[in-house]
Amino acid sequence: MIIELNEENFDQEIKSGLKLIEFYTTWCGYCMKQRIELQEFENSDIRIGIVDGDESPNLINKYKISGYPTFILFKNGEKVLKFSGFHTKNELLNQVMKYI
Repeated sequence: MIIELNEENFDQEIKSGLKLIEFYTTWCGYCMKQRIELQEFENSDIRIGIVDGDESPNLINKYKISGYPTFILFKNGEKVLKFSGFHTKNELLNQVMKYI
């Protein structure tokens, strides 16, 4: 399941469970390719949030996002992993599985 997050709903969404969050922008070519990979998770139990960096600058500053796409994996509201760049579905799944 993919959920659009912003500064208003971000904290509520990450506070429980395991959530993979992608920080992206609409002008980033790698982000557009990444979206195709993320759509593979649409019918899965893995919760993915996406944050438009241009629309949520406070989150970009808070989590020190310096490039796109950047992923942060949260477990019960705590950041457990941060990584950047384009990743295939399997690469993303491997990262998430380490924390289940």
